[in-house]
Amino acid sequence: MTDHLLSQPVWRLIDQSTLGPSFDARQSFATDDTLCTSIGSGDSPATARTWVHHDTIVLGIQDTRLPHLKEGIDFLESRGYRVIVRNSGGLAVVLDSGVLNISLILPEKEGTIDINQGYDTMTALVEELLAPYDAKFEAYEIVGSYCPGSYDLSIGGKKFAGISQRRMRGGVAVQIYLCVDGSGSERASVIGEFYKRGLAGEDTKFQYPVIEPDVMASLAELLGHPLTVTDIHASLLRVLHKNSELFYSGQLSIEESELLPGNIKRMWDRNEKALSL
Repeated sequence: MTDHLLSQPVWRLIDQSTLGPSFDARQSFATDDTLCTSIGSGDSPATARTWVHHDTIVLGIQDTRLPHLKEGIDFLESRGYRVIVRNSGGLAVVLDSGVLNISLILPEKEGTIDINQGYDTMTALVEELLAPYDAKFEAYEIVGSYCPGSYDLSIGGKKFAGISQRRMRGGVAVQIYLCVDGSGSERASVIGEFYKRGLAGEDTKFQYPVIEPDVMASLAELLGHPLTVTDIHASLLRVLHKNSELFYSGQLSIEESELLPGNIKRMWDRNEKALSL
């Protein structure tokens, strides 16, 4: 592992994990863009943001190019999911009350954070989060999972987390979804059916994943004992405190709050364009 950036002079935590079903995932991605701007400019310190969204499918841009996208989305909506398109890399993922998302937003000066260093920083965080549970995991692509990537986190070949990054205006947002409890295979089955309906047997230039539900699981399933989003969140407080000289919990600054509406509008406009079926 390259040198990671988990140790910071100051860590600010913004907790948006308990805002409930009305909290729209588009707001989350707009918030991370806002934080990239303020942190990249040096106006705010390194920030960890926690977020939970209920019954939401987050699509990647490539997913919006499925030949039968409307049929795929109709299926997801029939299952009670809200569907949005994110502005960072990757493919479709499932968010619900058992999935904790963590964003680490870091300042970058003149390209000083290479992409692997961003991934390694998040991996180091997860190592410390799971240390109390004596959980050993690996980072490599899990074929058959949804949103596969070289930094899939797995135990015994079963994926429980995926990492993505977004870089803008001198800031780097490293984002992870952690399937803490619930059924990983049931979540994967939903995405598998989405791709089946979205492809409808057609060949495409882009190779969409063939989902194998059994290669995905939640941490509670993998560790064999009850584990909740609240448990992992409590562990995060400990880890950030340990890895900083000053740790505090706060909200967006006044300047960030003024930037946020513009970024929200951009996310809404992006979604309207991408999902205009």
